[in-house]
Amino acid sequence: MTARLLLYDAPEDLGPFLPFSLSRPLGELRYGVSLLRERWSAQLDLPVAGCLSPHRHLADFAEAGAPPVVSEAGEPSEPRLILRSTFVPAADLAPPDAGDRVRFVDAAGATVGFAVPRRTTWPGFEAAAAWPAAALAGKRLAGVWDLVADLGAALRGDLERLRAEAGPAAIPRGATVLGDPSLVLTGEAAVEPQVVFDVREGPVMLAPGVEVRAFSRLVGPLAVARDTRLLGGHISGSAIGPRCVVRGEVSASLFLGYANKSHDGFIGHAVVGRWVNLGAGTTNSNLKNTYGPVRLTMGGVRYETGLQFLGSLIGDHVKTAIGTLLPTGCVIGVGANLFGAARAGAEVPPFAWGLDEPGRVLEGGRFVEVAERVMPRRDVAVDERTRRYLAAVWGAATGATPCG
Repeated sequence: MTARLLLYDAPEDLGPFLPFSLSRPLGELRYGVSLLRERWSAQLDLPVAGCLSPHRHLADFAEAGAPPVVSEAGEPSEPRLILRSTFVPAADLAPPDAGDRVRFVDAAGATVGFAVPRRTTWPGFEAAAAWPAAALAGKRLAGVWDLVADLGAALRGDLERLRAEAGPAAIPRGATVLGDPSLVLTGEAAVEPQVVFDVREGPVMLAPGVEVRAFSRLVGPLAVARDTRLLGGHISGSAIGPRCVVRGEVSASLFLGYANKSHDGFIGHAVVGRWVNLGAGTTNSNLKNTYGPVRLTMGGVRYETGLQFLGSLIGDHVKTAIGTLLPTGCVIGVGANLFGAARAGAEVPPFAWGLDEPGRVLEGGRFVEVAERVMPRRDVAVDERTRRYLAAVWGAATGATPCG
């Protein structure tokens, strides 16, 4: 019997995966070309039926293709695999058996999942921690910074597999290719003349519906998801989309999707959430003046990343004013609006309203109202469920009840 696949967000992962863990299940974060949830589904050839999250305010989370956030682990009439969202399965991982009660562990002995046989009631995570252990091959991510640290290697592996499945490369008319032309995978993308594809360090893949304007330089490994528009500039070593607009210099960064960077400015070694709008000239630093390792402050807790290059972690629905400058390792909470004469510090709280007067918060009704204007611009309707979800995220971040 086919097992039912669920992902779970471990409570100990919520802090290291801020600012994104506050507004989305962790399986909806991008790792290389794919979302973490999509990697599990492809590896096991099973759809993800749901996400178990300790964040009750995510109950109404709904994005295209995302499974529901659930509070129960399914019926005992079917076997279940309950796997950790932040564990990246090895490429050669064989589908684990759900015929016996098993607790899966990584190489360090940390729990990364459970097999729940048919006719077995799920006892909860605490009780299941006593089940017999079996090793599962893969990597448990320490924090959101690993999405950036692993990006180059993950992109190369993903793009090589996708290239093997694709047909012969077709070089767009008027384009210049530096390197092996077979590494340019443009599919049904619309590419204007005077675009440079530099594939000497890895492939460049453009999904259907992508538009690339003249005088763009695309440097592999690079994956651009459907319906994204690249308006010019130097874009390298990144995973972008879907439905993004990107211009300027972007390096070694992940865009979760539906983000707008339609002007010049540098974004490097960063993670950009959904529905982010970066004002003209917004630039982040990705290297300290001392060239030392970057530390992050998330939820008031300091984390050692060990990375020399790390830019900004920009939460969902963040907006920045023109000319915004972000320091190395800046963490910007969901829904924050950055404007004013002051500069952002190491951590900007969720729903911060400006930088000049710390403590000012965007009102919940206003946040939902702005989202109702923004999201339909990318053909995403805002229904009552989405309004509840947005209001619940605001309430969880501010400890208040939304009004208006």
